[in-house]
Amino acid sequence: MENRALARGPLRQTLVSRHTGHRVDPEAPIRIDHRQALIYTLSKAAELEHLIICQYLFAAFSLKRDTSEGLSEEMVPVVRGWARTLMRIAEQEMLHMALVQNLLTAVGAGPHLGRPNFPVPPRAFPAHISIVLLPFSEAALRHFAFLERPEGDAFDDAEEFAAIEQAQPLPQVEEDEIGPIVSDFQTISHLYRSIEDGLAALAEELGEEGLFIGPPDAQATGDDFRFPELVAVTDLVSARQAIETIVEQGEGARGDWHEAHFGRLSAMLDQLIAARAADPSFEPARAVLAAHVRPPESGAAVALISSRFTVRATDLLNAIYEVMLQLLARYFAHTDETPAQLAALADVAYSLMAQGVAPLGELITRLPIGPEYPGRMAAPTFELFYDADYLMPHRLAAWRLMVERLNGIAEFATSCRDECPVGLVRQLSEITDRLHGLAGRLQSAA
Repeated sequence: MENRALARGPLRQTLVSRHTGHRVDPEAPIRIDHRQALIYTLSKAAELEHLIICQYLFAAFSLKRDTSEGLSEEMVPVVRGWARTLMRIAEQEMLHMALVQNLLTAVGAGPHLGRPNFPVPPRAFPAHISIVLLPFSEAALRHFAFLERPEGDAFDDAEEFAAIEQAQPLPQVEEDEIGPIVSDFQTISHLYRSIEDGLAALAEELGEEGLFIGPPDAQATGDDFRFPELVAVTDLVSARQAIETIVEQGEGARGDWHEAHFGRLSAMLDQLIAARAADPSFEPARAVLAAHVRPPESGAAVALISSRFTVRATDLLNAIYEVMLQLLARYFAHTDETPAQLAALADVAYSLMAQGVAPLGELITRLPIGPEYPGRMAAPTFELFYDADYLMPHRLAAWRLMVERLNGIAEFATSCRDECPVGLVRQLSEITDRLHGLAGRLQSAA
């Protein structure tokens, strides 16, 4: 009897090719035959977008900023331009994650803002989809471009092979499966094309009114968030528009890829290779390492931070990131909030990223890990302490907990200033003052 695990995924494609001479199409649409499979697949897409945001932020924070770090005057604007490009790509990935939340709520599900902590377990996604935190480098850019490549593109990626060695092929969905399982997908655009096909098939089977059952007021739009492309999903046309935005901005598979993420990453890669050819000693990134404050629950071997202030600063960033996700979860799963309260949730969440996570992320990459790693700097690993969706549906209780948590974070930031290195006190003080202001903004809207 044929081993079912061996009869599926990439290994099956190889075996069939050897014995028949015909290659199984690795980018055939994923089967999505019922609502639960659609919700599960969308949830995996949300996790993927979430993790990819962290990848880009990590690389952007790792870049040097000025001549004091060894950059030549000629390369300072180039390297700063790379940081801006990566931050802009990360911002668009935030839009993509919001669009996936809209798709989820449109078909009757709650928001999905959770994800695996880093290091990402190798079986969390198909073998070709490896998510790792890398400082800015040729290897990082190749890896990012590989993830964002259009369907059918043969872009090389060394990280792929390490992932394949560790991961098991994901199973194909059988005709009689009742539990939703995401089949193996080759590219991000392959995943979204399959979601689009699944939406179309279910809309035909159930009718659009039967498929898109979520409340329209649970949809995020550009009215509250700062993304004009953030459309409300209420039917098949708007669902396809949301997917089109994700694919066009990321891979450019249906348009000009030069302006998509894939094209911009490829351009940065060309620029980096040219800069290294002109000056082999050129190093645009700080010597950062994905070190953790505490051992991960997975038991994976990681570097641990021992410098006290670095520990506190890293925990501060993780706490800000946690409450930002909590505010977003509340926005998508709100109950009787007023339009002004919804606007406050969106505004404070966005501001926590721009005024808290971003400047603190750059600050942390200037901090030492500890004497065990001489010369190595820390960097955000975006550890999730708590799930973002533990709040009660009851509005008063939920808002009290959110305000309480954000006030506690602001106070913790204030206490961190007492141990901050002298050269970074001003930067940390600015972050702390903004946190107090955002806590007050949330309090006044409650």
